Amino acid sequence: MSMRLFLVRHGLSSFNKKGLIQGRIDESYLTDEGYEQAKLTGSILNEIKFDQIYSSPLKRAAETAREIEKCFKENFDIHYDKNLLEVDLHKWSGLTSKDIKSKYKDSYLIWKNDPEKLELKNKDNITYKPIQDLFEQARLFIQNLQEDHKSNKNQNILIIAHNAILRCLILYLLNKPNQGFRKIRLDNASISIINISTSQTSFNSQIECLNQTSHLNQKIPKKIGDSRIILIRHGETNWNKEGRFQGQIDIPLNEKGKEQASKASQYLEEIEFTKAFSSSMKRPYETAKIILKNNNIQIEKIESLVEISHGLWEGKLEEEIKQTWPEMLRNWHEKPESVTMPEGESIKQVSDRAISAWNHICNSQQENDTTLLVAHDAVNKTLLCHILGLSYSDIWMIKQGNGGITVIDIFKNKNNVLSSLNITNHLGQIIDSTASGAL
Repeated sequence: MSMRLFLVRHGLSSFNKKGLIQGRIDESYLTDEGYEQAKLTGSILNEIKFDQIYSSPLKRAAETAREIEKCFKENFDIHYDKNLLEVDLHKWSGLTSKDIKSKYKDSYLIWKNDPEKLELKNKDNITYKPIQDLFEQARLFIQNLQEDHKSNKNQNILIIAHNAILRCLILYLLNKPNQGFRKIRLDNASISIINISTSQTSFNSQIECLNQTSHLNQKIPKKIGDSRIILIRHGETNWNKEGRFQGQIDIPLNEKGKEQASKASQYLEEIEFTKAFSSSMKRPYETAKIILKNNNIQIEKIESLVEISHGLWEGKLEEEIKQTWPEMLRNWHEKPESVTMPEGESIKQVSDRAISAWNHICNSQQENDTTLLVAHDAVNKTLLCHILGLSYSDIWMIKQGNGGITVIDIFKNKNNVLSSLNITNHLGQIIDSTASGAL
């Protein structure tokens, strides 16, 4: 069984507009702008056939859910679930960040830098850890969701809730990477998609996209860092289309790949790139050139960003590989860190060289730089695992479609933030429909 979870943060609320911390109190309501955001979200989600809608019972989320549901042809009984309530910040709710910083300086620093360690006192003067409690809430929600949807059919589930609980849901499904809470971003009325495949004993998760805001007339989220890097996977090749392992065989873009790069260029036409980097292979370099066709920027080729060497698997279909290396192929799908391709590379080797290139690019960033980086499926996945605090063994948790756009905001003195991942709306629809290819 598989489930596709569509996670939507509520629209702009009255407290959001005033810059007040909301937490679990229910005094905040949806603004006129928030209602408009909910309508726009419902309009784009109208193309999806949902099996169930869940919402936080708090007003700002419940109002968003009802406004979205109005856009659907089918009527739904929205399930209001207490496990989708927002984080309980007790006395902080209703205050501005400035007020909290002034009154609770030490706790505020923990909240900003390592929120899982934050301790507060509740109304009974009992100490609790709000983010750790929220992760437990996320665990219970996913557990109940799986129990309630045991059908063998594939299902689409819509979930409308809040910033912190949605982050905890995503991070729980990614096995709680270290300090992950501050490494991802969810804007009001944004859409994120998580794929879950479930067996009798376990489940696997994959981020299909994160913080998609194009339906809100905001193609990519507003910049929050000192600089930013826009990471793109190259356009389609014939071997992607056929499902052949490409690796380091230098296959060029096909016509659809060129079209995908051109659409990415149009989508990003308002972005003023200041730098550009690419893998030294043809398919990403050609993608970068098409994206930058109206920019007079030199593209720096980086050899260490080339795709994983699949060795003797290169040029072969998965069915052909299965005949000679069945156990190795199975291990590659289940525990990729244990595999070194025959006469090729391991994913650790790819991760090490890709992260070295990433550090070189980040160290070259100047204030307000917007940098284009175009590379490959495995390379991008290892970089994103690194940014999120995951291991290179977790590459299957990340999706990178041909021509997909990912945005990373870079900070000088703190963790970088994944502001969006694998935007493919410019290629047709919110669900990634690019060729699955072979990796």
